[in-house]
Amino acid sequence: MSSNQNSGGLTRVLDGIEKVGNKLPDPAVLFLILMALVWAISALLSSVSFTEIDPRSGAPVVITNLLTADALTSFLTNLVGTFTAFAPLGVVLVSMLGVGVAEHSGFINTALKKMLKVTPAKLITPAVAVVGIVSHTATDAGYVVVIPLAGVIFYAMGRHPIAGIMAAFAGVSGGFCANFIPSAIDPLLQSFTEAAAKTIDPNIALNPLNNWFFAASSTIPIILIIWYLTDKVMEPRLVKSTPLNKDIDAPQMDEISTKENRAFRWASVAMLAAMVLIALAALPENSTLRDANGSLASFSAPLMKSIVPLIFIFFVVPGVVFGYLTGEFKKSADVIKAMSKSMEGMGAYIVMAFFCAQFIAAFSSSNLGVLIAVKGAAFLEALGMPATVTIVGLVALVGFVNLFMGSASAKWALIGPVLVPMLMQLNISPDLSQAAYRIGDSSTNIITPLMPYFPLVVVYCQKYVKNTGIGTLIAAMLPYSVALLLCWTLWLLLYWSLGLPLGLNASYTYGV
Repeated sequence: MSSNQNSGGLTRVLDGIEKVGNKLPDPAVLFLILMALVWAISALLSSVSFTEIDPRSGAPVVITNLLTADALTSFLTNLVGTFTAFAPLGVVLVSMLGVGVAEHSGFINTALKKMLKVTPAKLITPAVAVVGIVSHTATDAGYVVVIPLAGVIFYAMGRHPIAGIMAAFAGVSGGFCANFIPSAIDPLLQSFTEAAAKTIDPNIALNPLNNWFFAASSTIPIILIIWYLTDKVMEPRLVKSTPLNKDIDAPQMDEISTKENRAFRWASVAMLAAMVLIALAALPENSTLRDANGSLASFSAPLMKSIVPLIFIFFVVPGVVFGYLTGEFKKSADVIKAMSKSMEGMGAYIVMAFFCAQFIAAFSSSNLGVLIAVKGAAFLEALGMPATVTIVGLVALVGFVNLFMGSASAKWALIGPVLVPMLMQLNISPDLSQAAYRIGDSSTNIITPLMPYFPLVVVYCQKYVKNTGIGTLIAAMLPYSVALLLCWTLWLLLYWSLGLPLGLNASYTYGV
């Protein structure tokens, strides 16, 4: 894949960004450093009298010194409890146990292949984008299955395979936080948002699907952007300027066997049956899945509290059926092994979660978050910027930070405790702040080498064009990134102006 002088200049700039990003410590270490800073700052400011009013008590904000003997003793005695009570930890691990069964049984891979293979040639680009977006429900499946498979499909159809890889990469990674199917990312982000919001309002409760409607609607502009850029802009350029290797040893798209087809049908029936059973259980007015007022969608409704367990069930059931019918699972130990495999990749997340939990607990108990939120809100209020401008600024900020810190959970855990309470002081709801965060977090994934799977996508491209490098892939994906950032932000503003619901029990304003 050749680069002109402009893309070469862009490559040098982004390579500089990569070098800076590589100098940042690991997220776990970053949280440890930040916790130490919170301790030190709390000790320095604990003797200062502030005039800012704590919205929780109506009294002036008081900073708690975390370096006193009592505070350090409390830290040690509560360290384990702080970690085990960290809400995102359970959300992610339980969800991944179910997803792991469906993924390692082969059910998810077969589903993705079916979606791609039944699509007409004229619609293959939007189909690749759709499958990429849907693959988020299986975490890494999109990177290891959809992206290389898209290259194979495009090549088999006589189209430029790099165009297929780019379309899939844009859908899988650029549209990461958009999906019409609820997935683990929904309750994961919500748990961080709620924890941040509680520094201002301890009684606040957010629905795990508080962005579901907006995330589902976002698939429309994302698919259209990928379709247009791939077919009308990027593939014609590739055909003219990027010749393929002469000795391509492209992988073949495996056929779905008769056994897999049969297993998939029965697994789908089993998943549908599980959904029907839940629906039937929820229908009666006296259902135990309803709250005291008979509502299914309220925060206190057992159905809403069961979102994560239901995600677990709806992946485990078809995964087990598919695995046994194909022979991938021969005994119950094989199912447990699939769950164990899904946990093997969670080690780094668990370590990060340990330090993140300690940082958030220290940040919250010090009252620094409240002080920053109140002062920041006063500053923004003095600027007199409309709420729409503030939200656009949030998207841009997150998109920039994402170039240096790819992890969605680590990044939101880091900046959420500051931004969410600050915007709440400006009457912007946590639900809206989270929706804006999702846009910035997704759009620049495809142009940062710090994203763990970025080098893997380069390898996929090199199967077809040997001289593909990190810089050339960045240059190729930059139009997608810019278009997603701008158009998706405009989509949020339009969605907001129409007053359409962001998700279940979600709102645009706070305290009004």
